[in-house]
Amino acid sequence: MAGTIHEGAEFGVGDFVLLHDVTLDAFMDNLKLRFQKHKYYTYIGEVVVSVNPYRPLNIYDKTYVDDYKGREIYERPPHIFALADDAYKAMKRRGRDTCIVISGESGAGKTEASKVIMRYIAAITGVSGQREVERVKNVLITSTSILEAFGNAKTKRNDNSSRFGKYMDINFDFKGDPLGGHINNYLLEKSRVVFQQKGERNFHSFYQLVYGCPDKKLQELFLTRDPHQYHYVSQGQDPRVHSIDDKKDYSIVNGAMKQMGFDSTQSDTLWKIVAAVMLLGNVDYELDGDNVRITDKKIVSCVAQLLSITTDDIDKALCFRVLAARGEVMEKGHTVSEALYARDAFAKAIYDRMFTWIVDRINLAIDATKDFIQHGRNTVIGVLDIYGFEIFDNNSFEQFCINYCNEKLQQLFIELVLKNEQDEYMREGIDWVHVEYFNNKIICDLVEQQHVGVMAILDEACLNVGTVTDQMFLEAMDKKLAKHDHYDSRRLNAIDKTMEHNRDFCVRHYAGNVIYSVLGFIDKNKDMLYQDFKRLLYNSKNPMISAMWPEGVKSVTEVTKRPMTAGTNFKNSIIALVGKLSSKEPHYVRCIKPNEEKSPHLFNDERCKHQVMYLGLLENVRVRRAGFAFRMHYERFLQRYKCICKSTWPVYHGNERDGVKVIIDERRYGNDVEYGKSKLFIRSPKTIFELEEARSNVIPKLVFLLQRMWRGALARRRAKFMRAIYKIMDRYRRYKLRCYIVKLHQLFRNVRTTRDYGKSIKWPKPPTILSGLIDQLHKVHGRWRAGMILRNVPRSDWPILSIKIAAAEVLFNKRKDWGYGRVWAGNYLQSEDPSLKKKKTGDNMNTADFVVSMNNLKSRDSYGKIIFSSMAKKFNRHNGNAVRGICVTEKFIYKLDVKKKFKPMRKGIPLSDVTGLSLTNGNDQLIVIHLKGNNDLVLCLLSLKGDERVGELVGQLNRHWQRNQKKNLRVIIGNNLQCMLGDKQRTISVIESNNSTEPAFKSNGVGVSLLWKQQSS
Repeated sequence: MAGTIHEGAEFGVGDFVLLHDVTLDAFMDNLKLRFQKHKYYTYIGEVVVSVNPYRPLNIYDKTYVDDYKGREIYERPPHIFALADDAYKAMKRRGRDTCIVISGESGAGKTEASKVIMRYIAAITGVSGQREVERVKNVLITSTSILEAFGNAKTKRNDNSSRFGKYMDINFDFKGDPLGGHINNYLLEKSRVVFQQKGERNFHSFYQLVYGCPDKKLQELFLTRDPHQYHYVSQGQDPRVHSIDDKKDYSIVNGAMKQMGFDSTQSDTLWKIVAAVMLLGNVDYELDGDNVRITDKKIVSCVAQLLSITTDDIDKALCFRVLAARGEVMEKGHTVSEALYARDAFAKAIYDRMFTWIVDRINLAIDATKDFIQHGRNTVIGVLDIYGFEIFDNNSFEQFCINYCNEKLQQLFIELVLKNEQDEYMREGIDWVHVEYFNNKIICDLVEQQHVGVMAILDEACLNVGTVTDQMFLEAMDKKLAKHDHYDSRRLNAIDKTMEHNRDFCVRHYAGNVIYSVLGFIDKNKDMLYQDFKRLLYNSKNPMISAMWPEGVKSVTEVTKRPMTAGTNFKNSIIALVGKLSSKEPHYVRCIKPNEEKSPHLFNDERCKHQVMYLGLLENVRVRRAGFAFRMHYERFLQRYKCICKSTWPVYHGNERDGVKVIIDERRYGNDVEYGKSKLFIRSPKTIFELEEARSNVIPKLVFLLQRMWRGALARRRAKFMRAIYKIMDRYRRYKLRCYIVKLHQLFRNVRTTRDYGKSIKWPKPPTILSGLIDQLHKVHGRWRAGMILRNVPRSDWPILSIKIAAAEVLFNKRKDWGYGRVWAGNYLQSEDPSLKKKKTGDNMNTADFVVSMNNLKSRDSYGKIIFSSMAKKFNRHNGNAVRGICVTEKFIYKLDVKKKFKPMRKGIPLSDVTGLSLTNGNDQLIVIHLKGNNDLVLCLLSLKGDERVGELVGQLNRHWQRNQKKNLRVIIGNNLQCMLGDKQRTISVIESNNSTEPAFKSNGVGVSLLWKQQSS
């Protein structure tokens, strides 16, 4: 129901229980559709089926935590948060211990699922902010990175595969806050320390040390950056993994150790042990007469220093074995094969003891025993993250144990699911319907049954005196298990050529047939480590290493009890684990691996179908659908569906069961339901979908009604508030304005008599609410000042004054002299000065020619008037310079040929093409008019009287620019001017000289010089 309601029908069914047809094909079609639609969680009742997305997802942040916190599992789309919250609520509300069992094959995402659950529990607890609560939560989360570093490895199926089983109990106080916890680890895959298949790696810790350790520390550990130099970590042939950053992880692990309370000595010792194990793999032997000796003593010396033992002692332990018989002590030399076996056993034991120490150290940090007395009643949530079912090309003792563990968990799953269903039916008074399913108890008995089980036969072979081989163990199984339906071998089934003679046997697991090789079964089950190594490390000068080997305290002559075999030890721990889980209220996450390529897009139908079968998911659906597809408490049913019935909406005044019956009868579903004591049971998914569809049709109308009523209430309240606010604002604004105006009146009382009419008076800071009004007062005062200043200036001089102001805005304090003190005539080529005409000394002696030429241009170009004209020395792109007439109108700039009666040279330059001006800060008349098209106008204005005219031309052009562009023209003032002539950049400088009679341009390569007559001081 969850998927259909909250996600839409296009995403399939969110709960497999609601499938119309309970068949394997229908199950797979729905699973594949949801994967393709990026919906990776689906329910089977309260069981979460999780498909590994093989990509990061943004569905685990605080928003999602808030969405699922405190909600019932069906109230939101399927998500692992819903299951974690359900477990937490069962623990907190009912005071019951709960557990979350995460299962699936390697690479299906079990470890990631456990981390997501831990983060969710940490996020929803500890609201009181207690320091202890925060500490426990941080420790629980931080411990994961340490355990993954030393207990996870890359396999062919998974880059971060857990090579050990982990069960964590989290203890909570009566408020539901975490107090601490305890971690149990199961069967670390020790054989990986000394051997890896092609394409796999050793544990992450080895590669984190090689790639992440600082150079100086790496030298102290006698290691190099190249993992190929070390036999124990290079057998997989590919030490780099693209999805893993070993260097970064090394820093994370060290930080986690520090946060967990590991001191520097403890952290250093752990990395020393890892380095020592790597170096042990390079120890090799050769024959020296009847004895063996180590070929490279330097390696042994390095290992001895790392483990704080003497070189002679470790050399002796690796080459000899000390025996005690009838009180006599003797040494027996190893053969080469025995020495290599002893070396590998030593390396595996060192790493296993180190991992056990790490788990114990983490437990010490999160142990809640001391808090039980302080806080009274406590409850527990257990999280089980254990290896999934494994089928490799070569399956050995480890895979046999792992698959036995999965058989036990599957047996527990079926029993608990059936038991929960049966108990619920009995509580509610509903008749139980028997469901056919495969009971894998027969397979569990095949492994664990006394005397005739595989484990018992293996222990018997290990206890026999004399030489017992793996082949003899296989023969014993063939004799005792020949008639078992789930056991097979080549001797019993000669036509099955998938198994080899005297090596392989087959167990028909619930997940499929697995062929195991017996080679190494006896050695791995004995898990034998010579007592010499235990005494060797017990006598280490490093107290931490010594504490890992307490049994080494015994002397050579002391008789030691035969240790329990690895298989029996594992079997007993799994039986104890199953017993612990059986005592708790279970919750399940069933993880599925969609493909072998670790692709976020591929869905391998056959691989997924195989996993669905061996996880028993279809049986789970059938059990859940045993007569009834859905059930819900009366109170919640009435609350959810009362809106679809007029008799129950908006409030039903009877009891909940009667209200539910009213809804069911009105919808005519009476034949499809059963009424329990506290729940309604619905048989077919069709009824649920119809109820949901009816509710979905009504909800928009109810939402619209509520929105309308709420909007009206909000609007009325807002209108009331706004009227009051505006009235207060109006009163306040008037008050502040009066105060401010009074203050201004005091300041500006006598400004009429001041020289600057109040320009220098600093205005008081206005209230923020009056900022717009104060801008207007500034403008009013500015206009009044302007009027006071201009009242003594004739109105006929105002146009020239505005041009001078335009020039001042870009030249003031930037150029020494820009002619503001003289009268600006503008049109100097048509001067009307009688004195100039009389003396014949004006700029232009041929005024009539100029007037005729400009009148012709005016009739052609229709310009308004001439705003500036003058003689000028012009420099062009061909390095030529000549005297030209320059005339600026309201539309164009004209270059006029003086010698040809002021004939225009080409067309006028539109003023819109002007982009800026450049001039110097001296007295010269050089000006560069920058134009579009990269061909600027370079001029030196000429005046017979030596007038400063550059400022006037700048004023005219800037004034025109201000009118059209509403801003100042760009003016550049400097000693060296840049310009573009014919798409080439040129630099112009001014050279003052007493020898120059008139201005002249001179080219000197890329640069241009203006020779200017030096002004007398």
